[in-house]
Amino acid sequence: MPNPGLVLIFNCGSSTLKFAVLNPFSGEEHLSGQADALGSSGAVLKWRHDGEDHVRQLSPSDDFESVMGGLVDKLDGPWSDLKTRLVAIGHRVVHGGEQFADSVLIDQEVLVAIRSCCELAPLHNPAALQGIQVALIAFPQLPQIAVFDTAFHQGMPDYAYLYALPYRLYREHHIRRYGMHGSSHRYIAERAAELQGKPITETNVISAHLGNGASVAAIKGGQSVDTSMGLTPLEGLVMGSRCGDLDPGLLLHLGEALDYSLAELEQLLNRESGLFGLSELSNDCRELEEAMENGHKGARLALEVFCYRLAKYIAAYSIPLRRVSALAFTGGIGENSAWVRHRTIHWLSALGYQINRERNEATRFGAEGLISKAGTVDIFVIPTREDWVIARDAARLASGER
Repeated sequence: MPNPGLVLIFNCGSSTLKFAVLNPFSGEEHLSGQADALGSSGAVLKWRHDGEDHVRQLSPSDDFESVMGGLVDKLDGPWSDLKTRLVAIGHRVVHGGEQFADSVLIDQEVLVAIRSCCELAPLHNPAALQGIQVALIAFPQLPQIAVFDTAFHQGMPDYAYLYALPYRLYREHHIRRYGMHGSSHRYIAERAAELQGKPITETNVISAHLGNGASVAAIKGGQSVDTSMGLTPLEGLVMGSRCGDLDPGLLLHLGEALDYSLAELEQLLNRESGLFGLSELSNDCRELEEAMENGHKGARLALEVFCYRLAKYIAAYSIPLRRVSALAFTGGIGENSAWVRHRTIHWLSALGYQINRERNEATRFGAEGLISKAGTVDIFVIPTREDWVIARDAARLASGER
């Protein structure tokens, strides 16, 4: 495949905007940046271009439109060499429902479908829509592609994605498990197969994407067959401020006995729970590990619950895979926390997982490699490249391929 030019990528969160310019063929990154804490006094823009890092404080009034506008100005000015090579724009969209089993060129019908999924990903889809609308105006000449986190999991069997609720709720309202982090899990499965020197069709990988949002996927021959997130990003693992799995009767109790409103429940489950809620300190794993070392009991409890629940999911995914080729850790926590990896593998020793302490400690901060003991199940740390997956899909669709 010839060099297809460059792809500009946007990943919009509730208060963050990530962007990058990549070569979709090689994965080479020409520009990357992130605006954090938009709408607050701590808003800041960081970017890397030509090997140099830059930081600029933003005002509380800055939003997606103003940050993107500044990026357009740069591409029209000092970064014009990048703009002339752009062939497409790729947008990360968290939830595509059942409408999308692959990435798609964005048109009005696609925008309507993304909007219909906003209630399933209230922290992400509205932000993605806002970013798309701004980009459509700023780059009208370029094809724009939506890449969905949920698409990779659309091949799951019905016994994996259905809830044990009246079937009419699925038939009439599409209530089912969808899963997220699809671009990351897809990349990890491909890369794990490469590291093992096997065709992806012959590998069965458990991918653990661990960050402020976290999920595990069972990937059989390159196809997702189960994953921990469900209808929304709330289900599954303990996360930074999300609760993960809980008894649905708990919600009834909170509503009836403690008079929680739906808005209060949403706030509790999405923003006040997880590592933050258990520790009563922080949703940041780095801060919790430091506090744990200094004797903070809440920090230790939160991290222990996180690892225990993660290990249970990893163990459970031996069932759909039957034979596990590799376990891979990725995401901010998965790539950088040697303690979390070690503690999780501690719970899995009965299944043949064993960790090499020296390799585990050394494989952090962007390093990739095998961290398991020789002769045991392969355990990898693989820095995720969701941006590269998005760039590849965007270039493919922009060129007319399907």
